[in-house]
Amino acid sequence: MSDDIRIHIAGLGPGDPAHVTVETRDLLASGLPVILRTRHHPSAVALAPRAQDCDDLYASGESFEAVYALVAQRVVGQAEKGPVVFAVPGHPLIAERSTELVLNEARMRNLATKVHPAVSFVDVAASAVGLDFGTIQVCDAIEFSVDTRRPALVHQLYDRDVVTALKLTLLDLYPADHPVTLLSALGTEREALEQLRLAELDHRAFGYLDTLFVPALAPLENVRSFDGLLHVVRTLLSPEGCPWDREQTHLSLRPHLLEETYEALEAIDSSDPSALAEELGDVMFQTIIHTGIAENQGEFEMGDVIEHITRKLIRRHPHVFGDGAASTAEEVYQNWEELKKAEKQRDSVLDGVPTTLPALAASQSIQGRARRVGFDWPDVAGPLEKLREEIAELAAARNAAERADELGDVLFVLVNIADHLGIDAEQALRGANEKFRNRFGQVERLSRERGTDLKDLDLAGLDALWDEAKAMLGSSL
Repeated sequence: MSDDIRIHIAGLGPGDPAHVTVETRDLLASGLPVILRTRHHPSAVALAPRAQDCDDLYASGESFEAVYALVAQRVVGQAEKGPVVFAVPGHPLIAERSTELVLNEARMRNLATKVHPAVSFVDVAASAVGLDFGTIQVCDAIEFSVDTRRPALVHQLYDRDVVTALKLTLLDLYPADHPVTLLSALGTEREALEQLRLAELDHRAFGYLDTLFVPALAPLENVRSFDGLLHVVRTLLSPEGCPWDREQTHLSLRPHLLEETYEALEAIDSSDPSALAEELGDVMFQTIIHTGIAENQGEFEMGDVIEHITRKLIRRHPHVFGDGAASTAEEVYQNWEELKKAEKQRDSVLDGVPTTLPALAASQSIQGRARRVGFDWPDVAGPLEKLREEIAELAAARNAAERADELGDVLFVLVNIADHLGIDAEQALRGANEKFRNRFGQVERLSRERGTDLKDLDLAGLDALWDEAKAMLGSSL
């Protein structure tokens, strides 16, 4: 044992003292002060019954991170007085945050350390489950993150509340009937394996020696993650996939992207969360199939698409990810526009408004950009007066071309008025269309009920039905 080592970090194995290495047994019996991260471990009780522990710190910390920081301070503080053994459950470098903090703190104080290897809970779990754990993930139940395509071992299942929260997180990624295995007291005489459905996970008590094994999802079972959807689309575009999908191009899919986008907008307008979830999935499919076509043609990959938007979001939110400042939505918007202007290097503030936008939306975007550089009336009185002028010019138009031109001016000014009033012109017209659709549908129903044909009614009769329909549906419709 080297005299210059001030902190020996040793693992107590997964549970049974029989798994503790000879080296660690010698350390515990060497006479050096021993600090246990916790006494709630069979090997700690058996091999270091009189050692100091850190269990008192768990009551004072607001989080595990805070507790482990206090543990590190205690260990390093003792090491400044002389060599010490810090003993932790399992292997010191496998799912043991306190080891990392002790090593960092010791490094800052120039204290020499040595990590002594040990049998980990992963080793005994591999034997218990009988699988090659070459691709296993070791996950923390509290700060959970997992790749569903790989098997996972989840630790820190110390009580039912933690396990319930974990189950809810897992149910966002796996089906409710996904089989999981609860591994209890691994490597001890009380070792037990219980197979159950994910939905049943928290139907029992839990303790410090419990671990959860979550098998990987097969590609076609992985229906709640982006990776599963990506696999399905790539399969459709493969030589063994769908003939229709394989024939598509960016151009042929163009109308579908537009249609799916409008259907998503309709779901938003209807305030139907279920429909919106479905339609957003259709929009996402369009993004992925375009990317899949590009991958097959060697143009770009999904990673390029994701990296592009991720970097853009980071770059344009310096008040979140950098040292920028923005305390209001308006300041965020102004910063976004300035950053976009610097990135794009456009000749005009109007550059970048898509020509494929619906006319009302395009007009509002164009006029909004002009307003931001001061090119607009100071208040709504200006465009209201301009509207009267344009309507007079429309009335005086002498032929179809002039009427079309003047009508365009009227619509353009109406959009400007909408902008001054904070109204989305496109949405306002959609609302008016829907209102007319509902009222006219009621007019048709009334006409059928009375055995009349709308084509046979004069203007007065139609107006009467319209007023009746309006009264029946209310002013909102």
